[in-house]
Amino acid sequence: MSYTKVNRRDVDPVADGMYFLRDALGCENLGFTVVECDPNWTGKEHDHADGGHEEVYYLVSGEVTLHVDGDEVALDPGDAVRVAPDASRQLENGPRESTLVVAGAP
Repeated sequence: MSYTKVNRRDVDPVADGMYFLRDALGCENLGFTVVECDPNWTGKEHDHADGGHEEVYYLVSGEVTLHVDGDEVALDPGDAVRVAPDASRQLENGPRESTLVVAGAP
């Protein structure tokens, strides 16, 4: 088959509000995650230097701040930010629920 379809509701969360769709879609190189953030939620600081994965964060709704190597990058709905593999990153949600899509690949 030349395509795979899945709904986020059909995938078990790996953490509160975090849905990894890569395996369900059968992706070989692309990571695809939906993140539903509760108000004032803060994600884990991390990087992907070991795997060489760059990521793109796309804000669907709400307001979040993406901390990248000490810089604060405020996102509004429709904003997308690419983060290099070796850069440290951490999400911080604002006072209301937010939804992001994160795509990553080597």
